[in-house]
Parts: sequence; C-alpha cells; structure tokens
Amino acid sequence: MSLSIRNQIPGTVTAVTPGEVMATVKVRLTGGQEITAAITLESVEELGLTAGTAVRALVKSTEVSLATAPVPGLSIRNQLPGTITDIATGGAMASVKVAVEGGELTSAITRDAVTDLGLTTGASVVALIKSTEVSLATA
Repeated sequence: MSLSIRNQIPGTVTAVTPGEVMATVKVRLTGGQEITAAITLESVEELGLTAGTAVRALVKSTEVSLATAPVPGLSIRNQLPGTITDIATGGAMASVKVAVEGGELTSAITRDAVTDLGLTTGASVVALIKSTEVSLATA
C-alpha cells in the first residue's frame, strides 16, 4: 500500500495503556526517541499491538509544528529535536525537512512562520506533534 503521508518513521511499541475507547501507545523510534500515539482501542486490537511490535509512526506534514527550542508546560507529548535540512517556500506555504535521529520529518507551515522564526538550513528545531495526530501501521 502506498500512502501520501510523508512522515513514516519506524519504531517498536514499548507500552500500550488501554482506556475504555482509546489507548496510548508508546513507540521507541529507530533513533531512540519516544513518541506517543493516541489511537482507538479497536485499532490496538486489530493491529495486535503489544510491547515489541514493529510499527511505523505516520504523521501528516500539516500536523508537524516547529519550535526553535523545547517548549515546557505544553500538552503536546511529542517533541522531537532535529536539524533543518531543507526549506522550500511557495507563495503562502513552506515545506521544511527536519532530520531527527533515525529519520526525517517534513513540516508544512506558513511562509510567514519560516520568516518569523528565522528558520534556515542547518538550524536546530523541535518538531511538535500531538499524540492524537500520530497513526500507527504494522511493519
């Protein structure tokens, strides 16, 4: 199956915490960082997710925000440090590629945000991703 989702990072499930309808799934990415996905309990069961399951964390580029430093006091669970490898700007939007340990993320943000944050190739950033925006696929 081919997907239009650009961000697909391999990892391994380290923990599943079930709730009544939703579950949080912690995944150790290939580069060693941890990411949390909040998915339905039905999906956990259908995918057979348990500790040790190989997965791919999938995130649409429009769901990846960027900050110039870690952001304390924020409900966003996933904050992945990285380095900008490329910026492609258009009239209103920009595509920013960020190398993170074990993979690469693409963030679709406004051109104004690139300017306001002073983003340049080689700059350090933190990719911010809400756990509800992380999907999982079995590898």
